Amino acid sequence: MMATGVLNPNHFPAQRAAKVVQHYLNTRYGLTHRWVELHRVHNATAEEVEGSGTKYHVELSVKEIISNTTERCSAEVLFPGGEHQGPPQVQASCEGLSKLNTTAPEDLYRQYSTGQNLVSAHNLPDSYGHIDPAMKPFWHLGGVASSFVMLKESNENTLYNMAQVANVTQLASEGNQLRFNYEVLLHDMVSQEITHWKLLVSLSPEEGVKVLQMEKVPKCHNCGAPPSTKS
Repeated sequence: MMATGVLNPNHFPAQRAAKVVQHYLNTRYGLTHRWVELHRVHNATAEEVEGSGTKYHVELSVKEIISNTTERCSAEVLFPGGEHQGPPQVQASCEGLSKLNTTAPEDLYRQYSTGQNLVSAHNLPDSYGHIDPAMKPFWHLGGVASSFVMLKESNENTLYNMAQVANVTQLASEGNQLRFNYEVLLHDMVSQEITHWKLLVSLSPEEGVKVLQMEKVPKCHNCGAPPSTKS
């Protein structure tokens, strides 16, 4: 039985719902210069919705990690139950995120849209937790793109973080879209399982970040938890 009523903000049920909100906000507002992580859960409640699942009401703060600013948000998260199994349904109000760092994507887009030197990298971060400063935008983009997967895969028994960008390769642009093949490793903090995903990611000034394709790679029995950084 899942907990209902007033929840301890620091315990798993509230934190799990808040992490889902984090992933949802990244799918809405995320860019190479705008990537949010959960900062704090202020309060949370949960209720069973007959025939639908468990609904969480959460007041939280998220931190935009590039600018190191925090925003207060409120959200509802419904984890479908019974016959309605599927990704969580989220409604969130956090409008300050859309106003942060409005010029940065133009610079990055201009830098990589010529297609003369297609970028590629692997192991972000490396085994020492290091990321070359020039590659940090692609670590950020991988984090935002991973939120599309983590939102889709989340349920009441998971707590996902991106562990590593294993590989990123820029493809030829299509129209005004930069396109990248990503391979990312995701870490479920509950089961301690590392899952490997292949993503086709697009970036454009008009549409922001989109994940056009996602594919789960068969389980790697030798994969450990890579080092992780949020800077």
